[in-house]
Amino acid sequence: MEAKSKSETRKYNFAYIVRICCIAALGGILLGYDTAVISGAIGPIRDYFALTPAQTGWAVSSVVLGSILGAVGAGWVSLKYGRRNTLFIAAILFIISAIGSALATTFTFYTVLRIVGGVAVGLACVVSPMYMSEVAPKDYRGRAVSMFQQSAVIGQTGVFYVNYLIAKGMSETWLVDMGWRWMLGSEVIPAALFAALLFLIPESPRWLVLKGKVAQAKDTLARISNPAHADKVIQEIQDSLKEARGVKKNQVSLRSPLLFAILVIGTFVAAAQQLTGINVIMYYTPEILKPITGSTENALFQTTFVGIVFIAGNAMGMYLIDKVGRLPLMKWGTLGCAFGMFIVGYVLYQQTEGYAALFALCLYVVSYAVSWGCACWTMISEIFPNSIRSRAMAIAVGAQWFTGFIVTQSFPMLNENPYLKEQFNGAFSFWLFAILSIICMYIVVKYVPETKGVSLEKMEAAMAKKLGKEAPQEQPEQPEQPEQATV
Repeated sequence: MEAKSKSETRKYNFAYIVRICCIAALGGILLGYDTAVISGAIGPIRDYFALTPAQTGWAVSSVVLGSILGAVGAGWVSLKYGRRNTLFIAAILFIISAIGSALATTFTFYTVLRIVGGVAVGLACVVSPMYMSEVAPKDYRGRAVSMFQQSAVIGQTGVFYVNYLIAKGMSETWLVDMGWRWMLGSEVIPAALFAALLFLIPESPRWLVLKGKVAQAKDTLARISNPAHADKVIQEIQDSLKEARGVKKNQVSLRSPLLFAILVIGTFVAAAQQLTGINVIMYYTPEILKPITGSTENALFQTTFVGIVFIAGNAMGMYLIDKVGRLPLMKWGTLGCAFGMFIVGYVLYQQTEGYAALFALCLYVVSYAVSWGCACWTMISEIFPNSIRSRAMAIAVGAQWFTGFIVTQSFPMLNENPYLKEQFNGAFSFWLFAILSIICMYIVVKYVPETKGVSLEKMEAAMAKKLGKEAPQEQPEQPEQPEQATV
């Protein structure tokens, strides 16, 4: 009997899987880079264009508006053109946005190009993790997809440091005239690298099967594992597509009392993440620190520490979430968020110089990372029943982006309000976020069950028990929409 080759007997080709996922994760790095680059540039941009507080908010939140548009259209684009091609489109949009916004001579032109970058962010935040989930073996899918969240944080931290290096040793006048342009334009380098490296990864095998390109899908899956496993997975994909098409004709109504209640709670959990003030920290930290550090350079330098702590907190959350559960992380993490925000507000109120504000911001981001970062995203992906998960996730994530837009737009308006500024010295918004964090945590703990160890098929019953509603009759599992089928 002829011996089988090594490629026919191996379980997984880890080197190939890691290479694919690392390249796809660059989409997360660009997401973090594009959204956080404004943190160092917004002060000079405000002075260059002589912006009002409302316009300053729009200068930052315009990218969030674009992200909503990109996220909404990501499903259709990735279904029509493929996951890899959609990521390439996002990379090109990142490049256009970086160059265009850096060269902007009017505020209107600047905001249009930032919205273009936001569309790229929306595409990347949906398609990058989708692609990784479709190429990674199921035994490693959780860790593979978590790379996207960590890569976004790395992108944010990286641009904090880039902004600092650009500002180091430069005058405030140069930063206003040219510095912010170099900050925004620096994104061209990672975006071009991302676009080039995409040619080294295959198209999603799940999308290839969906489009009838079974031979190509088998080649990719065989490289990921082995030919026998590839045949098995392709058969499972084809079976799931047949079943899913049947389910699509008779979709479960979101208006049923239990499912509507679950939808409301899940949407609240997603939106509440933004009410903790994370976008304010990611976008405005240098502006927050500048009054108590004395210069833009010092503020940008301290901001780099916030990013490093964020990476560490995210890693801690990834390690703890399956060990201690979601709700304990949400409880203690939210208390840390509220305490950190309270201290930031107190430091601003007292106009205390030194590192107290930096310490408070670091406490906030590490607490946020383990709670509203890791635990919140996990809960959102778990609590929706299989029959409504695709639609419900779209609604919840849309609500999250919209809430983020409101928070980002309103912060400069609140912070520069003459009465609030006179009474609170800039502390009002941070104390408000501290209060909102506690309220949101209370609602989550009251209405969301602990999902650690609960199978997705039993999640609807667990939610029904927590909400005090009648549990559904046991039914066979309903598969996802075609675009969510597993590989």
